[in-house]
Amino acid sequence: MEFVLGACASIGAGVFSNPLDVLKTKAQLQGELRARGQYSVHYKNMFHAAYMISREEGLLALQKGLSPALFHQVALNGTRLGLFQLAEDHGLTRNEDGTLSAPKTMLVSSAAGSVGAFLGSPFFLVKTQIQSQAPVAISKGANVVLGVQHDHRGMISAFSSILEKRGFLGLFDGASGAVLRVAIGSCAQLSTFSFCKQFIDDRQFFKEDAVWTKAFASSMLVGVMTALAMTPFDTVSTRLYNQSRDASGRGLMYSGITDCFAKTLRTEGVRGLYKGLVPVYARIAPHSMLTLMFWEKLKYLYHNQQYLQSTP
Repeated sequence: MEFVLGACASIGAGVFSNPLDVLKTKAQLQGELRARGQYSVHYKNMFHAAYMISREEGLLALQKGLSPALFHQVALNGTRLGLFQLAEDHGLTRNEDGTLSAPKTMLVSSAAGSVGAFLGSPFFLVKTQIQSQAPVAISKGANVVLGVQHDHRGMISAFSSILEKRGFLGLFDGASGAVLRVAIGSCAQLSTFSFCKQFIDDRQFFKEDAVWTKAFASSMLVGVMTALAMTPFDTVSTRLYNQSRDASGRGLMYSGITDCFAKTLRTEGVRGLYKGLVPVYARIAPHSMLTLMFWEKLKYLYHNQQYLQSTP
């Protein structure tokens, strides 16, 4: 049941945050492996990107990749939050005296995130490749660099194309980048949230049943910490997923995580790794807040109902 609660919470948040995910993906792929001034900037900032996408592709384009994005949320956060909750229920995040352990909480949240990221990787792959697509007239424009373009007409078309070209293992191309990305992000998110929630509970700032209020207050810092920690890994993950590959699965632009980091730093500098930081934060802050608030409320309702049913 813990896995179902985590999945339901993330779906609710995913619908609202997907447009920001589209903007983030565009920002991270624009000017890929080009130094500043060596390519035409088609999307000047997050707001300009939203305007250009709406004008050139229609408003619905801001929800590109929504289907695989929601399936990804189910696989990723259903697993991640479910495993983390099970670990908490069995005391694996606490010291012998019952207090939260920072090393244990960080380890458990990273491990749970890694498992979820691997299981959700096929959907993240398809989501990224669909979100990266731009009209041919624009993507083929003079000196315009918007990342590798994939001719997917939708989620089913994308899966069929990948399976035909690469087989089942092709669905996990780029998974290593996603596992590292989510391990870092999950550690920052769940550790920060757990300690903020513990701090609030210890000082009894709110009533015991003020679930929404406590979850909102605890999640306020989560977006900042997660965005700062995760953005470089998120950029690398996006690029590994979106690159073209040969028949054997070898990347045509990057051989792996280290190579992607090195090439990005060499050609674009540190700013290249933090491309899309604003849309990453704009996405991760409300997404984290909504996911964690929904998660806490659903857990409260479920466990409260279980308690009422077991009470004579």
